[in-house]
Amino acid sequence: MPVVSRPAALPADGPGRAPRVPSAAAEYLQLVLDDAAAIEYEGPLVRARAGGADPDTLAELERVRLLALQVRAAFAARRRRESELSALFDTASDLATLRGVDSVLTAIVRRARQLLGTDVSYLTLNDDAHGDTYMRVTDGSVSARFQALRLPMGEGLGGLVAQTAAPYATASYFTDARFHHTDDINGGVREEGLVAILGVPLIRGSQVIGVLYAADRTERTFDRSEVALLGSLAAHAAIAIDNARLLEETRTALDELSAATRELRAHTESVERAAGAHDRFIDVVLRGGGVEGVAAAVTEALGGRITVLDEEGRPTPPDVPGSALPPDPAAALGLARSTGRTVGDGEWWTAAVTVGSDLLGGLVLQRAGDLSDADQRILERAALVTALLLLIRRTASEAEGRVRGELLDELLTGPLRDPDGLRERARRLGADLDRPQAVVVVRVEERCRGRALAAAAHLAATRAGLAGIRDGRVVLCLPDLAPGDAAALVCREVSAAVGRPVTAGGAGPAHGPAAVAGAEAEARRCASTLEALGRAGQSASAGELGFVGLLVGEGRDVPGFVTATLAPVLDYDARRGTDLVATLRAWFDTGGSPARAAEVLNVHVNTVTQRLDRVARLLGRDWSAPERALEVQLALRLHRLTSAGEA
Repeated sequence: MPVVSRPAALPADGPGRAPRVPSAAAEYLQLVLDDAAAIEYEGPLVRARAGGADPDTLAELERVRLLALQVRAAFAARRRRESELSALFDTASDLATLRGVDSVLTAIVRRARQLLGTDVSYLTLNDDAHGDTYMRVTDGSVSARFQALRLPMGEGLGGLVAQTAAPYATASYFTDARFHHTDDINGGVREEGLVAILGVPLIRGSQVIGVLYAADRTERTFDRSEVALLGSLAAHAAIAIDNARLLEETRTALDELSAATRELRAHTESVERAAGAHDRFIDVVLRGGGVEGVAAAVTEALGGRITVLDEEGRPTPPDVPGSALPPDPAAALGLARSTGRTVGDGEWWTAAVTVGSDLLGGLVLQRAGDLSDADQRILERAALVTALLLLIRRTASEAEGRVRGELLDELLTGPLRDPDGLRERARRLGADLDRPQAVVVVRVEERCRGRALAAAAHLAATRAGLAGIRDGRVVLCLPDLAPGDAAALVCREVSAAVGRPVTAGGAGPAHGPAAVAGAEAEARRCASTLEALGRAGQSASAGELGFVGLLVGEGRDVPGFVTATLAPVLDYDARRGTDLVATLRAWFDTGGSPARAAEVLNVHVNTVTQRLDRVARLLGRDWSAPERALEVQLALRLHRLTSAGEA
């Protein structure tokens, strides 16, 4: 309000006379307008007494002074009320803008301190879990102990307000006996230095949730208007807390709804993905597909890369790169088998392929990121379909293998009663007994015999042959292969299947059903001979065993052995007219002495040496090694015998 200058004194009615009452009233109005201090309202009355005014005039001036003071007090109360209403409006605006509950409560506590003109204001909230009330916001506080104070229900002024849901005020806290004092509360209040305290409850519905306080460090009596003002601010604080609670509940509900929506969407997608994968699996089975089709369906549904494991945790086929396998595939497969669930290990997910208690293998999915429960079910369903396909394949293979084995057993058990019937049965299995058959016998440990037979049966089925077990040995008939090549092929495939080297002997070719038994006997002798020679884990036919083959071979091909051993020397003598064969005989007959051989041949020793060097170039530098020398010497003797017979 602008300040208007006042005259020092109003003019009197005449010399030596007191001012007239209307003039004094005008001066009081000027004082009200200037918002003068209450003491200044004594001036006109003092001057009237000094001027000798009569008692009536003085009484009238006193009445005007009192009226002016009342007007002044009314204006002050109105201004205070306007300030309070403005503060309440600002608080309501804070609530309307949905500011944070902490900032709204801080503003309410600060406004309470400003409007009531107190040293400190603070707000406590009830803690239902602990059964007490704790300090939430303070303004003007300097004591850390006071700021951390907790009030049991019914203890102290605040505890009494919280318990009774009614405002309480005290002009002198420590001398007020209306509430229960405790050492802890008194210590905190004393450390803060508070004396006069006013507390009003924060009420939500019918429940007290806290208390709003205004306090001074000197004695003070709080009037009814101040209690009402603090109560209005407390009502706004309760609304702020309730709004915050409702907003938090709304946000929580929205978050839960969003999470449920996302979960429902993810579940729907996983169900659709699972349904699509299931349809693909059914299609693979109905079309007669294999494990490869199941793996393709899994990768289409889940992404990543699928590796098929055998029952020992090895990839099938064996050339799958190791990067697609977990660190310990066998352990992961064993855990998946025991739990019946998918086992995760980093980016690898393993599901066991089982039929009853039998482990047939496993599926390993390599994919970055987590695999949901629904996706794990897809992988487990793929393992189930894989087990079904493997069971079908194994059953069919066992049935076909049993038929092929029975047919092979009849071929090996003479005499043959119905060769034409055997030919027809072989034809129905896709085999032709009139084609030249290489017969292979595999010697394998008993514990590996099942896998060896399965690998042999698969090889026979893919090559239109026969396979079976005979006297604990695996026997195969493979058409259109040389005996040595067939033995090498079988040795390689069966060794890979059982995970360790096997020994394979080959014989043949057998022409017609009646020749199979003889070829099998020769192949069996070849396999036994390999082990006797310390060559277990290798393969060979009789022709590849050198002179030993003459002992185990069914036909005992002497000319073939001589030719295979001495052909380069015989050809050289025939072309050049030399006599390297005679030189070799003399060298062997004289115990390997070039000098004595020269005497027998009647030539110079250097000539013998030159001829032996030529032999080394033709037969190889190892021709005189013990094993090779024995073959060469035997071939020389057989060559002399056959030459004499022809002569």
